[in-house]
Amino acid sequence: MILVFLALSFGAALVGSRFMPGAWYVELAKPSWNPPSWVFGPVWTVLYVLMAVAAWLVWRTGGGWRGAAVPLSLWLAQLVLNAAWSWLFFGQRRMDLALVDIVALWLAILGCVVLFWRARPLAGGLMLPYLLWVAFAAVLNGTLWAMNR
Repeated sequence: MILVFLALSFGAALVGSRFMPGAWYVELAKPSWNPPSWVFGPVWTVLYVLMAVAAWLVWRTGGGWRGAAVPLSLWLAQLVLNAAWSWLFFGQRRMDLALVDIVALWLAILGCVVLFWRARPLAGGLMLPYLLWVAFAAVLNGTLWAMNR
């Protein structure tokens, strides 16, 4: 089952990767604390693995899909929001809608952290780096929007 959760996580990554930064993004005014582009690939790879392992632990602890339906449904919802962000930000160039999406994503991840922690503290803990990274990404998204209106 761990392979299923990895496939789901990296499936969201694959969808998001179809909308990558291009010339439009390169031309944007960016804050001095904007990370270099090479940082994003390794960070996201680690985060997708962590979120897959966390979901798998909840699945195992909860006795499968039926026993962990609520936290795993929220986990699936956050994957959809995660993939949608790339489409909105890079594909549609709608930094405003991407900001709304990433706030919803952050809230969904927070919900996962809480529910996963209740099921198995390690699973909730594995989601914390993702929550922190998305918080940073949300601030960056909002800053980019404000700087490039």
